[in-house]
Amino acid sequence: MDYTIDSIGSIKIFQPKEGYRFSIDALILAHFFNLKRVQKVLDIGAGTGIIGTILAKRYPEANITMIEIQPKLAACAKETVRINSLEKNIRVLCMDARIFNESDFDAVVTNPPFRRPGSGKMSPFDNRAIARHEINLTVNDIAQISQRVLKHKGRLYMIHLPERLIEIVRVMSKNNLEIKRLRFVHSKLNTEAKIVLIEAVKGGKVSLKVEFPLIIYDDKGRYTEEIEKIYKI
Repeated sequence: MDYTIDSIGSIKIFQPKEGYRFSIDALILAHFFNLKRVQKVLDIGAGTGIIGTILAKRYPEANITMIEIQPKLAACAKETVRINSLEKNIRVLCMDARIFNESDFDAVVTNPPFRRPGSGKMSPFDNRAIARHEINLTVNDIAQISQRVLKHKGRLYMIHLPERLIEIVRVMSKNNLEIKRLRFVHSKLNTEAKIVLIEAVKGGKVSLKVEFPLIIYDDKGRYTEEIEKIYKI
Protein backbone atom coordinates (compact mmCIF):
# COMPACT_ATOMS: atom_id res chain seq x y z
CA MET A 1 0.00 0.00 0.00
CA ASP A 2 1.27 3.48 -0.88
CA TYR A 3 1.07 6.35 1.59
CA THR A 4 1.20 10.14 1.51
CA ILE A 5 2.08 12.81 4.03
CA ASP A 6 -0.38 15.69 3.74
CA SER A 7 -0.27 19.04 5.52
CA ILE A 8 -3.22 20.86 7.06
CA GLY A 9 -2.01 24.13 8.55
CA SER A 10 0.85 23.19 10.87
CA ILE A 11 -0.15 19.52 11.07
CA LYS A 12 1.09 16.61 8.96
CA ILE A 13 -1.09 13.54 8.35
CA PHE A 14 0.27 10.15 7.28
CA GLN A 15 -2.45 8.31 5.34
CA PRO A 16 -3.07 5.74 2.59
CA LYS A 17 -2.87 7.04 -0.97
CA GLU A 18 -6.06 5.10 -1.76
CA GLY A 19 -8.94 3.97 0.44
CA TYR A 20 -9.46 5.73 3.76
CA ARG A 21 -8.37 9.38 3.79
CA PHE A 22 -9.54 12.09 6.15
CA SER A 23 -12.24 14.51 5.02
CA ILE A 24 -13.40 17.97 6.00
CA ASP A 25 -15.74 16.31 8.54
CA ALA A 26 -12.76 15.63 10.82
CA LEU A 27 -11.63 19.27 10.71
CA ILE A 28 -15.14 20.54 11.40
CA LEU A 29 -15.55 18.20 14.36
CA ALA A 30 -12.21 19.21 15.87
CA HIS A 31 -13.26 22.86 15.50
CA PHE A 32 -16.60 22.12 17.24
CA PHE A 33 -14.72 20.74 20.27
CA ASN A 34 -14.70 23.85 22.47
CA LEU A 35 -13.64 23.03 26.03
CA LYS A 36 -11.45 25.67 27.68
CA ARG A 37 -9.34 23.04 29.42
CA VAL A 38 -9.09 19.30 29.05
CA GLN A 39 -6.82 16.70 30.61
CA LYS A 40 -7.99 13.34 29.22
CA VAL A 41 -9.54 12.84 25.79
CA LEU A 42 -10.60 9.61 24.08
CA ASP A 43 -10.78 9.59 20.27
CA ILE A 44 -12.91 6.62 19.15
CA GLY A 45 -12.27 5.42 15.60
CA ALA A 46 -9.26 7.67 15.20
CA GLY A 47 -8.45 6.68 11.63
CA THR A 48 -5.10 8.19 10.69
CA GLY A 49 -5.12 10.43 13.74
CA ILE A 50 -6.11 13.85 12.48
CA ILE A 51 -8.63 14.82 15.19
CA GLY A 52 -6.49 13.72 18.12
CA THR A 53 -3.47 15.45 16.59
CA ILE A 54 -5.35 18.73 16.19
CA LEU A 55 -6.56 18.54 19.80
CA ALA A 56 -3.06 17.71 21.07
CA LYS A 57 -1.74 20.85 19.36
CA ARG A 58 -4.58 22.95 20.82
CA TYR A 59 -4.36 21.47 24.33
CA PRO A 60 -0.65 20.76 24.93
CA GLU A 61 -1.27 19.67 28.54
CA ALA A 62 -3.85 17.04 27.56
CA ASN A 63 -3.33 13.29 27.39
CA ILE A 64 -5.07 11.91 24.34
CA THR A 65 -5.88 8.27 23.69
CA MET A 66 -6.67 7.28 20.12
CA ILE A 67 -8.44 3.98 19.50
CA GLU A 68 -8.48 2.52 15.99
CA ILE A 69 -9.58 -1.06 15.28
CA GLN A 70 -7.92 -1.36 11.85
CA PRO A 71 -4.21 -2.22 12.17
CA LYS A 72 -3.10 -0.37 9.02
CA LEU A 73 -4.91 2.82 10.04
CA ALA A 74 -3.64 2.53 13.61
CA ALA A 75 -0.11 2.28 12.19
CA CYS A 76 -0.80 5.44 10.17
CA ALA A 77 -2.04 7.20 13.31
CA LYS A 78 1.16 6.23 15.14
CA GLU A 79 3.21 7.64 12.29
CA THR A 80 1.11 10.82 12.31
CA VAL A 81 1.86 11.20 16.02
CA ARG A 82 5.57 10.65 15.39
CA ILE A 83 5.98 13.12 12.52
CA ASN A 84 4.20 15.78 14.59
CA SER A 85 6.44 15.05 17.63
CA LEU A 86 3.48 14.33 19.89
CA GLU A 87 4.55 11.01 21.42
CA LYS A 88 4.38 12.50 24.93
CA ASN A 89 0.79 13.69 24.41
CA ILE A 90 -0.85 10.88 22.43
CA ARG A 91 -1.03 7.10 22.63
CA VAL A 92 -2.55 4.99 19.88
CA LEU A 93 -4.31 1.72 20.73
CA CYS A 94 -5.22 -0.77 18.02
CA MET A 95 -8.26 -2.45 19.55
CA ASP A 96 -12.03 -2.68 19.62
CA ALA A 97 -13.26 0.40 21.49
CA ARG A 98 -16.17 -1.62 22.87
CA ILE A 99 -13.81 -3.46 25.23
CA PHE A 100 -11.81 -0.41 26.33
CA ASN A 101 -12.22 -0.27 30.10
CA GLU A 102 -10.51 2.88 31.35
CA SER A 103 -12.51 5.77 32.79
CA ASP A 104 -12.45 9.35 34.11
CA PHE A 105 -12.13 11.00 30.70
CA ASP A 106 -13.09 14.67 30.32
CA ALA A 107 -14.20 14.19 26.74
CA VAL A 108 -14.85 11.65 24.02
CA VAL A 109 -14.62 12.66 20.37
CA THR A 110 -15.69 10.51 17.45
CA ASN A 111 -16.19 10.74 13.72
CA PRO A 112 -18.02 7.41 13.45
CA PRO A 113 -19.40 5.34 10.60
CA PHE A 114 -22.55 7.12 9.41
CA ARG A 115 -24.48 4.41 7.61
CA ARG A 116 -26.13 1.18 8.63
CA PRO A 117 -24.93 -1.95 6.82
CA GLY A 118 -26.91 -2.37 3.61
CA SER A 119 -27.57 1.35 3.16
CA GLY A 120 -25.68 3.39 0.60
CA LYS A 121 -22.88 2.17 -1.64
CA MET A 122 -20.27 0.04 0.12
CA SER A 123 -16.68 1.04 -0.65
CA PRO A 124 -14.49 -1.66 -2.30
CA PHE A 125 -11.71 -0.64 0.11
CA ASP A 126 -12.15 -2.48 3.42
CA ASN A 127 -10.74 0.36 5.51
CA ARG A 128 -13.09 2.88 3.94
CA ALA A 129 -16.09 0.55 4.23
CA ILE A 130 -15.49 0.04 7.95
CA ALA A 131 -15.06 3.79 8.42
CA ARG A 132 -18.33 4.59 6.61
CA HIS A 133 -20.66 1.74 7.57
CA GLU A 134 -21.56 0.48 11.03
CA ILE A 135 -19.69 -2.79 10.68
CA ASN A 136 -17.71 -2.56 13.94
CA LEU A 137 -19.11 0.55 15.65
CA THR A 138 -22.73 1.72 16.01
CA VAL A 139 -24.38 4.76 17.59
CA ASN A 140 -25.44 2.55 20.47
CA ASP A 141 -21.84 1.37 20.93
CA ILE A 142 -20.61 4.97 21.05
CA ALA A 143 -23.21 5.91 23.66
CA GLN A 144 -22.38 2.90 25.83
CA ILE A 145 -18.62 3.48 25.59
CA SER A 146 -19.01 7.19 26.38
CA GLN A 147 -21.28 6.54 29.34
CA ARG A 148 -18.68 4.12 30.72
CA VAL A 149 -15.48 6.12 30.19
CA LEU A 150 -16.60 9.71 30.82
CA LYS A 151 -16.46 11.33 34.21
CA HIS A 152 -19.66 12.96 35.52
CA LYS A 153 -20.39 16.02 33.35
CA GLY A 154 -17.87 14.77 30.80
CA ARG A 155 -18.67 15.59 27.18
CA LEU A 156 -19.13 13.62 23.98
CA TYR A 157 -18.43 15.33 20.66
CA MET A 158 -19.73 13.57 17.57
CA ILE A 159 -20.54 14.25 13.93
CA HIS A 160 -23.32 12.36 12.16
CA LEU A 161 -26.15 12.48 9.61
CA PRO A 162 -29.18 14.71 10.31
CA GLU A 163 -31.48 11.92 9.12
CA ARG A 164 -30.38 9.85 12.12
CA LEU A 165 -30.66 12.61 14.72
CA ILE A 166 -33.90 11.36 16.35
CA GLU A 167 -32.37 7.92 16.76
CA ILE A 168 -29.22 9.48 18.25
CA VAL A 169 -31.23 11.57 20.73
CA ARG A 170 -33.07 8.46 21.95
CA VAL A 171 -29.92 6.36 22.24
CA MET A 172 -28.05 9.08 24.10
CA SER A 173 -30.92 9.63 26.52
CA LYS A 174 -31.04 5.91 27.35
CA ASN A 175 -27.35 6.09 28.26
CA ASN A 176 -27.55 9.16 30.53
CA LEU A 177 -26.09 11.43 27.86
CA GLU A 178 -28.02 14.65 27.34
CA ILE A 179 -27.54 16.43 24.03
CA LYS A 180 -26.77 20.06 24.85
CA ARG A 181 -25.52 21.60 21.62
CA LEU A 182 -26.18 21.07 17.92
CA ARG A 183 -24.79 22.69 14.82
CA PHE A 184 -26.00 21.79 11.35
CA VAL A 185 -23.54 21.87 8.46
CA HIS A 186 -24.69 22.84 4.95
CA SER A 187 -22.80 22.64 1.67
CA LYS A 188 -24.28 26.01 0.64
CA LEU A 189 -26.59 28.56 2.21
CA ASN A 190 -29.81 27.41 0.54
CA THR A 191 -29.26 23.66 0.79
CA GLU A 192 -30.40 21.09 3.31
CA ALA A 193 -28.05 20.18 6.16
CA LYS A 194 -25.65 17.40 5.14
CA ILE A 195 -24.23 16.65 8.59
CA VAL A 196 -24.83 17.64 12.21
CA LEU A 197 -22.36 18.31 15.01
CA ILE A 198 -23.45 17.02 18.42
CA GLU A 199 -22.25 17.76 21.95
CA ALA A 200 -23.71 15.65 24.76
CA VAL A 201 -23.04 15.78 28.52
CA LYS A 202 -23.00 12.77 30.83
CA GLY A 203 -25.57 13.44 33.53
CA GLY A 204 -26.50 16.78 32.01
CA LYS A 205 -29.80 18.59 32.54
CA VAL A 206 -32.36 18.86 29.78
CA SER A 207 -31.59 21.95 27.68
CA LEU A 208 -30.50 22.41 24.09
CA LYS A 209 -28.68 25.10 22.14
CA VAL A 210 -28.88 25.05 18.35
CA GLU A 211 -26.07 27.17 16.95
CA PHE A 212 -25.97 29.14 13.73
CA PRO A 213 -25.45 26.80 10.76
CA LEU A 214 -21.99 26.22 9.36
CA ILE A 215 -21.83 26.84 5.61
CA ILE A 216 -19.00 25.19 3.68
CA TYR A 217 -19.15 26.97 0.29
CA ASP A 218 -20.18 30.48 -0.69
CA ASP A 219 -22.31 31.28 -3.76
CA LYS A 220 -19.17 31.20 -5.95
CA GLY A 221 -18.22 27.70 -4.84
CA ARG A 222 -15.31 28.83 -2.69
CA TYR A 223 -14.79 27.93 0.97
CA THR A 224 -16.48 30.38 3.33
CA GLU A 225 -14.37 32.50 5.65
CA GLU A 226 -15.08 30.22 8.61
CA ILE A 227 -14.01 27.10 6.70
CA GLU A 228 -10.84 28.86 5.54
CA LYS A 229 -10.01 29.57 9.20
CA ILE A 230 -10.69 25.95 10.13
CA TYR A 231 -8.18 24.77 7.51
CA LYS A 232 -5.49 27.05 8.91
CA ILE A 233 -5.67 25.27 12.30
